[in-house]
Amino acid sequence: METKEIQKLLDFIAHSPLDEVSIETSELKISVKRHSGTVVTAAAPVAAPVVVAAVAAPVAAAPAPKAPAADESKLLTIKSPMIGTFYLTPSPDKPSFVEVGDEITTGKTVCIIEAMKLFNEIESEISGRIVKILVSNATPVEFDQPLFLVEPV
Repeated sequence: METKEIQKLLDFIAHSPLDEVSIETSELKISVKRHSGTVVTAAAPVAAPVVVAAVAAPVAAAPAPKAPAADESKLLTIKSPMIGTFYLTPSPDKPSFVEVGDEITTGKTVCIIEAMKLFNEIESEISGRIVKILVSNATPVEFDQPLFLVEPV
């Protein structure tokens, strides 16, 4: 495994909710653990006793745009129906499906979640106004993870 591949792996783990990953091949053993926001890795050839360690700073997600204050107890949540990668736009050159402040109705597509190379349009099951987008574009999401806060109409 080359340095570039290890760096890609570190970037992926830094953006994922995983706290620990171990990979072992006949040539290489890598163990990555996240402690208090820091990703620490140790990589070494299986036959050699030398250990190389690298530390990657946590990547801060861009804050979502703020909306006018709403009573949070009355807000509804649109959650992810699957594990995958969250996208706010149908393609990089297209506008977002929804933005903070937009009115949505039942059946309106609010995002896409890519799972195993399939792009699944996620439709709203509620009507209301988008108050907050809880996930950054092109980031991994888990099943049942909150994606949007909606003020019902």
